Amino acid sequence: MITDINQLDFNKQYTYADYLTWQFEERVELIRGWISRMSPAPMRRHQEISGNLHFQIFSYFVNHSCKVYIAPFDVRLINKRKKAEDQAILSVVQPDISVICDLEKLDDRGCLGSPDWIIEILSPGNTRKEMKEKYALYEENGVREYWIVSPEHRFVQVYQLKEEKFVLTDTYFEGDNIPVGIFEGFAIDSQKMFA
Repeated sequence: MITDINQLDFNKQYTYADYLTWQFEERVELIRGWISRMSPAPMRRHQEISGNLHFQIFSYFVNHSCKVYIAPFDVRLINKRKKAEDQAILSVVQPDISVICDLEKLDDRGCLGSPDWIIEILSPGNTRKEMKEKYALYEENGVREYWIVSPEHRFVQVYQLKEEKFVLTDTYFEGDNIPVGIFEGFAIDSQKMFA
């Protein structure tokens, strides 16, 4: 059992089975088996935007079968060529917001498989991870829609999966209504999101 993050070898790949044995307080993610430290507690602005987004999304899905979760919430991404066993899972992430419509993917430990929609909110120090590493991971795992929110510059980049590749559908700024491409008729009020 690992009780201190310093006991881990950051030059070694781990699996979800390993991740389950870690008993330390620091939050980490696994990206293709490599440990990725989470930033310290998000800044207040990050949390306000996350809460505002969650409220709008949760309110929309009250009468729908999809579920919305905020971090920390484990999403285990599975390699389509391997079994979904703990020792075969190399990627465990905690998106800021996840929307899952296939409720069979949900279990007591979180989500096993790709959410339909993921939103990541940029914080100092995580821009590369959200815009490059997680972008590629979410794309290859079939996340249908991916939003990157910039609190500093007050914009949202919206990507949709088209023929297994993310396509930037648009960049929206504060004041815009942001349509959710995979849910017809649903849009996020960015004025309320950035309030």
